[in-house]
Amino acid sequence: MSDKIWLSSPHMGGRELNYIHEAFDANWVAPLGPNVNGFEEDIEQFLNADVKVAALSAGTAALHLALIECGVGYGDEVICQTMTFSASANPIAYQGAIPVFIDSERETWNMCPVALREAISDRIAKGKKPKAIIVVHLYGMPAKMDEILAIANEFDIPVIEDAAEALGSTYKGKACGTFGRFGVLSFNGNKIITTSGGGALVCHSQKDKDKAVFLSTQARDDAPHYQHSHIGYNYRMSNICAGIGRGQMEVLAARVEARRAMTNFYVELFANCRGVTVFVSPTADFYSNHWLAAITIEPAEAGITREELRLALLEFNIESRPLWKPMHLQPVFAGTAYYGGGVAEELFENGLCLPSGSNLTDLERERIKVAIDQVFAK
Repeated sequence: MSDKIWLSSPHMGGRELNYIHEAFDANWVAPLGPNVNGFEEDIEQFLNADVKVAALSAGTAALHLALIECGVGYGDEVICQTMTFSASANPIAYQGAIPVFIDSERETWNMCPVALREAISDRIAKGKKPKAIIVVHLYGMPAKMDEILAIANEFDIPVIEDAAEALGSTYKGKACGTFGRFGVLSFNGNKIITTSGGGALVCHSQKDKDKAVFLSTQARDDAPHYQHSHIGYNYRMSNICAGIGRGQMEVLAARVEARRAMTNFYVELFANCRGVTVFVSPTADFYSNHWLAAITIEPAEAGITREELRLALLEFNIESRPLWKPMHLQPVFAGTAYYGGGVAEELFENGLCLPSGSNLTDLERERIKVAIDQVFAK
């Protein structure tokens, strides 16, 4: 059998080792050093929005610190998009807070502004004003930030952007991750660029970044001995991982173009397949990096379910994966409040992510085409 075609595998640029060798030569292998500083500066320049960036061990760590800086604590409620990976919601529980989940809208699959307003109004009526809003740019597609921010500002609730999947995406020309009080980026192995594991917190002031760095390095007080007045965390990115990131930043623009080309590939591939819709930007305002290409399938029209297609592709040794299972349906969050209709549930039922890696070859794309053609020919 041919080698497996993965959903989204790491793609090295070739210069990562140069930065790693520099770190080894200088013995900078700790969670600080020239690569960490340089990587943060590289991201700040790329985002081009007068922001400060703290490089951390994971996007989840960044989201956790964002909640802390927003003052979220035990018993508080935090609004969160339901259509997302669990890492968007888990840090809420880390703080002893309670998630309130919001349905998607159909155009971007992200947080529905109508359901958001309903949720905030209802929680306030129940005597519990939400402490923060976590909005996700799903699969790289920007959310409807104008509408979401207008509602958040009206009720004076800070927005945290989970842009873990959206580095390189923009909304109305502005980089995702720079709209909210904080933005969260991820450099996990399957992301558009990787540091093997890692993430970053995007801040709008040096003060907020300094606090994030302080908390991420075990919250050591300024003393000659080890003294701690706050609970801290071991969340800082290592100089070695940051070296990988510096090399990856050199090819980020090319990686975005390659991912977007994969979505265009699927648009052409499914053009004559009834009942299959490729997930694309609703208007020119939404520039997606298309981290993962995704489709929805209407079984009655297509003659096949998303699960049948997934299993059929597996027979060709091609990985695909259902869309995220909504958080309000997850056993760990059973009984939590949920606002909206059934959009997220319908997307989960009928949606499938397809191989999207920037390192897919022409031969692999041809294998995918042959497999899809054979499946739908039946």
